[in-house]
Amino acid sequence: MPVKTFAAIDVGSYVIAMKIFEVSQKHGMREIDHIRYGIDMGTETYATGKLGYERVEELCRILREYREIMKGYKVEEYQAYATSAIRESDNTVILLDQIKMRTGIEIEVLSNSAQRFLHYKAAAWMEVGFEAIIDQATAIVDIGGGSIQVSLFDQDTLVSTQNLRLGVLRLQEHLNHLDVLPSHYEEMIFEIVDAQMASYKKLFLRDKEVVNIIVVDDYISDIVRKRKDKGLGKGGIDKSVVEDFLKVFRTNHFSDLAQMLDIPTDNMKPLLISGVLLWNIIQTMGAQVIWTPGASLCDGIAYEYAEGNRIISPRHDFEQDIIACAQNISKRYRGSKRRGENLEMLATTIFDSIKKVHGLGKRERLMLRLAALLHDCGKYISMINSGECAYSIIMATEIIGLSHREREMVANVVKYAYREFEYYETLGCHQDIDQPSYLVIAKLTAILRVAAGLDRSHRQKCRELKAVLKDDQLMLTVDTTESITLEQGLFDLRTGFFEEVFSIRPVLRRKRAY
Repeated sequence: MPVKTFAAIDVGSYVIAMKIFEVSQKHGMREIDHIRYGIDMGTETYATGKLGYERVEELCRILREYREIMKGYKVEEYQAYATSAIRESDNTVILLDQIKMRTGIEIEVLSNSAQRFLHYKAAAWMEVGFEAIIDQATAIVDIGGGSIQVSLFDQDTLVSTQNLRLGVLRLQEHLNHLDVLPSHYEEMIFEIVDAQMASYKKLFLRDKEVVNIIVVDDYISDIVRKRKDKGLGKGGIDKSVVEDFLKVFRTNHFSDLAQMLDIPTDNMKPLLISGVLLWNIIQTMGAQVIWTPGASLCDGIAYEYAEGNRIISPRHDFEQDIIACAQNISKRYRGSKRRGENLEMLATTIFDSIKKVHGLGKRERLMLRLAALLHDCGKYISMINSGECAYSIIMATEIIGLSHREREMVANVVKYAYREFEYYETLGCHQDIDQPSYLVIAKLTAILRVAAGLDRSHRQKCRELKAVLKDDQLMLTVDTTESITLEQGLFDLRTGFFEEVFSIRPVLRRKRAY
């Protein structure tokens, strides 16, 4: 492909950032400019639920300037994302329409999990030796304005990911409300943070200690990364750097520190909050080494664009991280690992055999795999209403890498695998689901029901399955030495909806007879 110019725009809680990249197959992604403008939208949104007139005016003015900069660089494509300051606003739809009409820039709002996933991709892309780091017990700590995301890795596997409402601007709003003097900031932040981190440790760390922390943020990373004298030889920095940073804060006024660090005085409070927050996390986890790749949301947006256009190849299997998330949720709610993996195999085999009929892609296949792995997590709460309980569990649990809409789709597939499916005219009355999403839910539910019918006994008799589409029949041939009398006898109860959705009749056969 010829050289293109791409712009990534992050409408954040505290900063509006834009990075301009040159993109080509030969050279990949090359950053050519980085523009940042500080605007505290988060504090206002978290305090009042909306952005005031003056703040919206300032936001639109900045974006108009960014549009002119893009014209100067002859940007051919751009992607603009907004995070929690706009996501948590009471009038998000109206606000986005105003911005589009007044600036010509169309902004999409990221769900929390999608935002953190882009940060995570950027960190993996930018941090040399990322795979070796996460092979040890490692936490990626993504510090935002509204919340933080803590994702735990061990032996290159994502163990858990949790969102905590301990964002820098949210903590700053608490301090403003309490009218705390700067000399008491550290003590008060520790009190607010410590209780939540203690609960987090009890539930997700227990006696395990984390070796590495990878920090992704807009506040303290740059300051910490500059301390080359405390480096450990491979890019990591000793935890004492953060402790030393806090000692400097205790003995200097904000104005003196701002001059010393060459940053605006208004940035000092968020910087201190970020440092205290990070130090509390370090102590809670027992981490020794801090990594600061300098990854930003703009970098994640650029990575997503380059990956989608096959300009760069992934260094890490991000899809497997999403699967690992689902596996750990299932484990937490006592789901059967063997049945989940068997159901995943059966469902994807059926999915792959009818590609020309369902018209779905890789993303929908991933959602089917997740639904198969999470299909029985609701039984932990109720054996009778397991579908509804599974829906609630999935919707209440972060699955990093999925948008809110995708998570809702997975939750519905699991829910309707157990109960009568609702038609769009009914479902649309109590769920905000568009017709394309509804059709995906219907198709994946139909496939999952047939797959579940092949394991009616929950004994994984059908470990090998061949699925072949012939005219209006789907021939499902099972290779097993065990009796499948139960599965064959009740199979028709699982196939009616499949026939309705695809106009194909599944037929179950056994390859061997003994």
